[in-house]
Amino acid sequence: MRTIRNRKRTAVLGAAATAVLALALTACGGDGGGTKAAGPADNTASADATVAAKDTAQDQGDTAADSAETGGGSTDAVTSSTGTSKGGAAKTGASTGGAAGGDTSDGYAYKHPCESSDLSVRVYAREGSATQHVIEVNNTGRNSCGLSYFPRVSLGAANATDHSGDILPLVPGGLGGAPAYPVKPKTAAIAVIDLNPGGGNGVTWVNELNVLADGDHMPNAEQLNFPLGPDVKVGTPKLGLYERTVADAVASMKQANSKP
Repeated sequence: MRTIRNRKRTAVLGAAATAVLALALTACGGDGGGTKAAGPADNTASADATVAAKDTAQDQGDTAADSAETGGGSTDAVTSSTGTSKGGAAKTGASTGGAAGGDTSDGYAYKHPCESSDLSVRVYAREGSATQHVIEVNNTGRNSCGLSYFPRVSLGAANATDHSGDILPLVPGGLGGAPAYPVKPKTAAIAVIDLNPGGGNGVTWVNELNVLADGDHMPNAEQLNFPLGPDVKVGTPKLGLYERTVADAVASMKQANSKP
């Protein structure tokens, strides 16, 4: 009986010692470099983490939305044929469309002549005609601006050292009215020139069309030179006023009867 009691007492003491040892190891684990037992969840930390995650997700969503809005807009690039200025610099034809937020009124255009840096000029043969060319002046700026009633145009030889003999087209006479031709942003002023309205025999030495978009305000140095195709015949050319469409520009050209 005594032996059995001693064994029970030994077992109880052993169990108690094991429990104490386990408690001591648990208490010392965080500072001693051992594995720290997981405690109860910190509600405050969890809430903060949740809020931070939501904020991050919202920021990412806003960034994606901004990127989509910015990247979705079109540049409305205007492609033009290449003209060369007297200084030899190429006139670039790919220009970004005018930015929003400018003054697009005609009144503003009447007081602000167009600047060459805000214009893109194209010259191309009119479809369906062997002698007519379209002069298209695009406003790539953010504001409306004013042009002269028609471009200043001359026809000559590209390699000539003296251009005093260049041919000037007839233009419509009896002009009057507004102080300028207004051009809104992202729109074009269109003029049409007929190199040989009669279709007869004309001079054959002309191979270049010279264009100054605004002859009233721009210096001659901003004139652009556009090469013409081979076998061009020029005889009593006619130039119309700036208009909004090619059809209207053709009708204006047919009224040309005066020297510029």
